[in-house]
Amino acid sequence: MLTGAGGDPTGSVHVVDLPGPEAARAFAFDEPGYQTGVYRDVLLRRWRNLLGHTMWDFPGGRSGGSRCLVLGLGAGEAADTAVPPDRDELIAYGPLLSDDGGTWVGTAVLLRAPGGAAARAVLTPDAYAEVGVHSWQFGGRPS
Repeated sequence: MLTGAGGDPTGSVHVVDLPGPEAARAFAFDEPGYQTGVYRDVLLRRWRNLLGHTMWDFPGGRSGGSRCLVLGLGAGEAADTAVPPDRDELIAYGPLLSDDGGTWVGTAVLLRAPGGAAARAVLTPDAYAEVGVHSWQFGGRPS
């Protein structure tokens, strides 16, 4: 995640398949950006991949357009549990779940969008306690 398009790093997003919460915590707190103080907070959530592919399979490629991470943190009943019909700009999409995987706690989306308002519009606005939109750079460290 970046301060703006091409800006300074503020965090990172990792989608990993690990054996459980303890392994996820170890992975997160050993992450180089966290270790060097690039960011101070860590959010760990189970996530279900509703698109069925990785970001590397995104047909829009790695460049062109603004990329955003949208995090909607839940406020009750599960929302946005199905992939929207217009999915061409979606890079990753799915629900955030409790540690045991049994409770919906929000939705995470990576997408290409013309700006923050358009990115935020992918989620149902009143279904979340908080929705954050963050600039995001595709796939790893800048070259």
